[in-house]
Amino acid sequence: MTVLVTGATGNTGRHVVAGLVRRGEHVRALTRNPAGARLPPGVELVEGTHTAPETLTDALAGVTRLHITVTAGLAEVGVELVERAVHAGVRRMTVVWGGYVGPTEQAMVESGVEWTRLEPQEFMSNTLAWVDSIRAEGVVREPFDLPGASVHEADIADVAVTALVEDGHSGQAYNLTGPEVLTPRQRIAILAETLRRDITFVRITRDQAVERLLATGVSREDAEYVVGWHADPPAEASRVVDTVEQVTGRPARTFAQWVGEHADRF
Repeated sequence: MTVLVTGATGNTGRHVVAGLVRRGEHVRALTRNPAGARLPPGVELVEGTHTAPETLTDALAGVTRLHITVTAGLAEVGVELVERAVHAGVRRMTVVWGGYVGPTEQAMVESGVEWTRLEPQEFMSNTLAWVDSIRAEGVVREPFDLPGASVHEADIADVAVTALVEDGHSGQAYNLTGPEVLTPRQRIAILAETLRRDITFVRITRDQAVERLLATGVSREDAEYVVGWHADPPAEASRVVDTVEQVTGRPARTFAQWVGEHADRF
């Protein structure tokens, strides 16, 4: 069995790759930069991107299982990606959604293959957006201070690996959260305690948050969506569920664990 992992060097993708390797699977990792991938030994590296499915004929050859993370640029070509995967012989897919059931997610449902949709509400790895301001100023600037049950990217990956390797997960849409509800101020307090330094929360306006995203190259549509989500998150975002434990057999990782793993980056 060959599993193709798209976005293989991303925050979640590299955990999916590592988890599949630990399970003894043959992994083909799709990445724009194979030379800088830093993935486990034995992983087959393929240069490319899932947002250009017309170029993936060779990458899909012999693949029976596929992992997709919905990212910017996929909405326009996601249906084609799923169709090409099915035509190539893929029979089981997992997808980390883009926050709602869009064209890629719906195409997977309608594809006729086994599928599992992973629905994390908020990623702990989003905290990495604070790295520069914390390192330079000891400050975090955000427009809102609302509670959320963010999930560790490795837990998302563990659920994906289980669904790809084990039976019994076809047709499931798994809402994924961490084990606790925290506001940004509470997350900052955990960071400050671990880093042993003062970190100040500074409130910015919604417009400033949108402009900040635009400056990183994000489209206005995506920037408005992201900031709007944080302004009025769905009820699921602040409601802890035990899906990670139900699927993987172990509790979801805490934010303090995530901070301990990434403290050197701050």
